[in-house]
Amino acid sequence: QVQLVESGGGLVQSGGSLRLSCAASGFTFSDEILRWYRQAPGKERQWVASITNSGAVATYADSVKGRFTISRDNTKNTVFLQMNALKPEDTAVYTCNVWVGRDDVYGKGTLVTVSS
Repeated sequence: QVQLVESGGGLVQSGGSLRLSCAASGFTFSDEILRWYRQAPGKERQWVASITNSGAVATYADSVKGRFTISRDNTKNTVFLQMNALKPEDTAVYTCNVWVGRDDVYGKGTLVTVSS
């Protein structure tokens, strides 16, 4: 069974930093692209970043480019999201995501709140 468990969220002041983690199990981690999404209150889910299976290529939404960094550790089956220069509009539940076969799997998410 594919499982994704996020951690690292919390309350931070504008301009601060947080590092999110997503621990994965139930599939061959090093074979798959991993993604981070976020959903702010009252808004649709938004793609944030992706990283290829080897970690060689990362892509970002324009809204986070230059501030967020996605990375992964294939020895620990974990993907990370380093978030710097946080803004109040980054407040959201952040979830990680993987496609495995026909399954589009999301974790339960971790809440990030950025105060102004």
